[in-house]
Amino acid sequence: MPAALPPHVELSTVPVRTAGTIPSVSAAASSSAHGSLPASPPARPARPDAIADQSPGSALHMNSPRSKTVAVVITEPPTRIFGDPFFSVLFAGIYDALGERSLLPLMLAPHLAKDLGLTEAYLLGGHFDGVVLISIHNDNQLPNRLRDAGIPTVLWGTPARGIVASYIDIDNRQGARLAVEHLISLGRRHIATISGNLDMTTAVDRLMGYRDALVAAHIALDPTLEEVANFLPNRAHMAMERLLLNHPEVDAVFVASDLMAAAAIGVLHQAGKRIPEDIAVVGFDDSPTALSTRPPLSTIRQPIEQMGHEAISMLMREMQEPGRAPDHLILAAELVVRESSTGPRDVRATS
Repeated sequence: MPAALPPHVELSTVPVRTAGTIPSVSAAASSSAHGSLPASPPARPARPDAIADQSPGSALHMNSPRSKTVAVVITEPPTRIFGDPFFSVLFAGIYDALGERSLLPLMLAPHLAKDLGLTEAYLLGGHFDGVVLISIHNDNQLPNRLRDAGIPTVLWGTPARGIVASYIDIDNRQGARLAVEHLISLGRRHIATISGNLDMTTAVDRLMGYRDALVAAHIALDPTLEEVANFLPNRAHMAMERLLLNHPEVDAVFVASDLMAAAAIGVLHQAGKRIPEDIAVVGFDDSPTALSTRPPLSTIRQPIEQMGHEAISMLMREMQEPGRAPDHLILAAELVVRESSTGPRDVRATS
């Protein structure tokens, strides 16, 4: 189905937004990231900032944590949480950073409406010293309620308008634009996209970046080349099937996550399509999935584990300085070129 944007998105802004200078491409390199989720944070020497967090004169020491526990809340179905290596790498970074500060993580995964209500009541009950919120959908007002209650909170991902909170994110819009510009530079002109949930700013920004690149290259936008799969591989599988059926001329696809891209690649293999000779594919995340596809996946790299550490550093500042103004950290996007877009004889970095 065509990707309809939520009411707050102004389509008139698509061709005019220009992001700042961001590193565009890195040479492909083998990744040693593993998606395993540790049962408990490993013991490591504390980093200098971790020591500073708990020094006798620090604000944290003066306002000692009551429970020594941080809630890590992700509002996604369990099948996605435990089926996508992206999350295991993210959790590893968060858990490691908490372990360095002698704080315990507790993961909560509310998905159904009743679970969301129970989780909100539990969080507002003051059982945790801080909260990290992941994959918050735009209609969820929990971040504002936590802030009103004085509970230190950090979001993974840019929140919707009206949400006042600290957050960390990658420049999703520019990342998507880099991916599609790469495809255009290879001579691809019939470029489709498979996006995530359009009630999440992350997915909307990636869709807008796709459109930005096409408009800049004077390629007409075609809503029937835009499919929505909600970051779920089974829906991405169906979306790729529809694209092949309705647009046999498609020669490239930008997919808004590596896991969905892997599903799309599976469909292309089943259809007898050569990758990248017939259809080039670029994903998003550079999770361990990107190295498991055949051929290896070109993708937009997020420093996932590093971002987990940064989110906890941001949360510690919230805990040390109650009432401080929210922090916002947007990291640069980076394109990693592998064989799914260039082929085995032409894997190189281009700017």
